[in-house]
Amino acid sequence: MNQSPNFIEQGISQQHLKTVSCVNVLTLAYQSLGVIYGDLSTSPLYVYKTTFSGKLSLKEDDEEIFGVFSFIFWTFTLIALFKYVFIVLSADDNGEGGTFALYSLLCRYAKLSILPNHQEMDEKLSTYATGSPGETRQSAAVKSFFEKHPKSQKFLLIFVLLGTCMAIGDSVLTPTISVLSAVSGVKLKIPELHENYVVIISCVILVAIFSVQRYGTHRVAFIFAPISTAWLLSISSIGVYNTIKWNPRIVSALSPVYMYKFLRSTGVEGWVSLGGVVLSITGVETMFADLGHFSSLSIKVAFSFFVYPCLILAYMGEAAFLSKNHEDIQRSFYKAIPEPVFWPVFIVATFAAVIGSQAVISATFSIISQCCALDCFPRVKIIHTSSKIHGQIYIPEVNWMLMCLCLAVTIGLRDTNMIGHAYGLAVTSVMLVTTCLMALVMTIVWKQRAITVLAFLVCFGSIELLYFSACAYKIPEGGWIPILLSLTFMAVMYIWNYGTTKKHEFDVENKVSIDRIISLGPSIGMVRVPGIGLVYTNLVTGVPAVFGHFVTNLPAFHRILVFVCVKSVQVPYIGEEERFVISRVGPKEYGMFRSVVRYGYRDVPREMYDFENRLVAAIVEFVETEPGTEEEEGERSNVRRKKEECMEIMEAKEAGVAYILGQSYAKAKQSSSVLKKLAVNVVFAFMSTNCRGTDVVLNVPHTSLLEVGMVYYV
Repeated sequence: MNQSPNFIEQGISQQHLKTVSCVNVLTLAYQSLGVIYGDLSTSPLYVYKTTFSGKLSLKEDDEEIFGVFSFIFWTFTLIALFKYVFIVLSADDNGEGGTFALYSLLCRYAKLSILPNHQEMDEKLSTYATGSPGETRQSAAVKSFFEKHPKSQKFLLIFVLLGTCMAIGDSVLTPTISVLSAVSGVKLKIPELHENYVVIISCVILVAIFSVQRYGTHRVAFIFAPISTAWLLSISSIGVYNTIKWNPRIVSALSPVYMYKFLRSTGVEGWVSLGGVVLSITGVETMFADLGHFSSLSIKVAFSFFVYPCLILAYMGEAAFLSKNHEDIQRSFYKAIPEPVFWPVFIVATFAAVIGSQAVISATFSIISQCCALDCFPRVKIIHTSSKIHGQIYIPEVNWMLMCLCLAVTIGLRDTNMIGHAYGLAVTSVMLVTTCLMALVMTIVWKQRAITVLAFLVCFGSIELLYFSACAYKIPEGGWIPILLSLTFMAVMYIWNYGTTKKHEFDVENKVSIDRIISLGPSIGMVRVPGIGLVYTNLVTGVPAVFGHFVTNLPAFHRILVFVCVKSVQVPYIGEEERFVISRVGPKEYGMFRSVVRYGYRDVPREMYDFENRLVAAIVEFVETEPGTEEEEGERSNVRRKKEECMEIMEAKEAGVAYILGQSYAKAKQSSSVLKKLAVNVVFAFMSTNCRGTDVVLNVPHTSLLEVGMVYYV
């Protein structure tokens, strides 16, 4: 496949980028600087400030400064470089990364699908590959455990939702702390500026960031990479300058011995301060989540040869400055900037904070879109902001919700140290979830030996647990914010998933037998009128109860009847050539078909998608390629019959297409517990009423819509 520049611009997933040239890799690596590393590269604004915000004091021997920098260096090296770049980035799902990508791999390999309408034919998709059939003793044992304990599958889903919700909480805290930290630097030059004005300026910038989301990042993305590059070069150059000017001996802190000395001399206060150190690796999850827009190799090149050394030099220089300027600990980043370049760096820092915010906001839109596809979030309006760049979407409801939450945190806390405490807990929680999922992937998918998986868990899990415990200690001082946000989002996701699953179970239990329909004869007991009738259902087999409910009240239907099931499959993408699966329901003279329309969890149906014509074309193609039966006499008669049936379908389309949707209402049974009644009758009912309607999601024309009301008791 030829790798044209336009192909690169589209950001197609890794499966199409296996043979990229060196130039293309470098191009993608440069582009990734403006998309992936905005959050990670702005961490120096607040890491040292948050680390020394507690009772930890600086002594004359600089042991604390050296110890903190040693922790930053080794944390950055072990977690960001070794864990994420060398290991986690390899666990892609057809080029896609993130929590859901890992979960999707596990679902396919261990058959843990949470989607109820899974079919064997889904496993024949080109993106559904599950590797070699061989099993190790460890992978077989884990699979057997999940099969024997269905509750463990539900626990795994909750665990994944926890990580996802913490990532959403991260998208609230990242813009807040990045913008507030960048803007607060102006107080060094204007000391009389009141804190309220800093908060107001930060809020104005935040409102501006969220207000331009509807235009899409592609309109300004061409300046993101140069700004990120300028920012990283600036802080690394300043870092080298400060190291040489203030304390070249800081280089010795690269030795891990200083970490031991730090904890030995500071004790509990040193342990608590690690909650600030972990902020140095915020953004590593974004690097993994945005893998689908670039190649794994390009991300590794950009991080290993540019981002990593630039940030290490920046942290080293700031530590060197602090070792000789203890009194500037709460203003260390901007104080360490040489006077002649202060304002240029301040301006670039503000733009870098905006880019960092943009990255996590876009990632949140993607997460919510995936959750909707997997029935874990109410349906929301999803808008494509670019017809060229893959994955650029905008969700209005989520955008304004995030903006309100960011403004509330900014105005309510005002203190970047408290926001940092909350931020640290969110970051460490997501990293722990990724580590646990990676251990399962290494066992089930990669089929690694138990000793290898155990070494991975012990090495990285112990480090992250250390940081998590330090962040958990700060729960009363801001750490409660991500917990509250994640629990709220998780409750919404779990209740929605529970409600939709129960509704599907109700549909399965009350579906009409196809044999019963066929026994009624070709007219199926109704008057057949010209046209095509599309009956939407969640079922991939059988006839939905909504159809029986419809014909009971109106015993007439269209000459061509199609049962349409739009479903998601646990793969990231499905090509158009594999989108439709057409089959016939009953004998040919009945004129009944079933169409299963499949989407991946990162596929977003476009509003202008020409669904009606594509569906009819797929049915006609199915009729033309359908093998003949023994009863049919000769090849000519078979060809003639196919032409006649195709003409009949096209004439029916010209007569009109009607869409029949079930307007369902879920209610808990009378015998249900109070908690279940509250969840189903109040929370789920509220979300169902206020979310996007099925007709809007499927882009059904209102003039052709028929809705059939039904009540589901779950």
